[in-house]
Amino acid sequence: MRTRTCEPQPLAGAGTLDRLGRILAARNIDPAAVTAPDEPEPYSPLDALAAGMPPRYRRAKADHPQVLAWCREVAEQAVAPGIGARRQVATGPSLLMAGVVGAGKTHQAYGAVRVLVGAGVGVPWRATTAADLYAELRPRAGVDTERELGAVARVPLLILDDLGAAKASEWTEEITYRLVNRRYNYILPTLITSNLAIKDLRAHVGDRVASRLAQMTTRVEFAPVDRRRTRAAA
Repeated sequence: MRTRTCEPQPLAGAGTLDRLGRILAARNIDPAAVTAPDEPEPYSPLDALAAGMPPRYRRAKADHPQVLAWCREVAEQAVAPGIGARRQVATGPSLLMAGVVGAGKTHQAYGAVRVLVGAGVGVPWRATTAADLYAELRPRAGVDTERELGAVARVPLLILDDLGAAKASEWTEEITYRLVNRRYNYILPTLITSNLAIKDLRAHVGDRVASRLAQMTTRVEFAPVDRRRTRAAA
């Protein structure tokens, strides 16, 4: 089989341009007014991140000192999968953000993801509330809930929101244990929020989960102020 090499050819000859000019003139179109479409604006990593976030948190800003310190540590431990590749979240610490309803915990969690992406770190991530997670993992026909649990447990960065808000049972305690134990063993960064005091959270999730959370997370206490009500009253 022979490979043919051709010299580059002009896109259009003089005759083609003349014909195009006559067509435009026949349609009363000024050739000078015909311009190429503008180049699309570059799509930044933060734009791509925002597209996958709930609208309320697309501009979330992390400003809590302990949350920002967590971001720095996770970014420092990010690794590049190959030469010239973007650094990706790998292993790192976890945070347990505790406080009253409306204290801003979820806002800080989403803001932390934005900080990492803004720092140039690739962040394969997922966010769910504990209640939604349990609902998705309820055994039902046609759904491989074991596979779904594995996907959540393995994601490099997980936001687990409102731990302790769902009704407790032996089944939810087992699911929580399997999820937390996997992330504990593989040192996967996890952002956990809860409205419960630590003693109440222990009673809700069980000693095995509470023990692992105590070692794998830094506990961040939020001021006892419901910001949602404060803003609504302003």
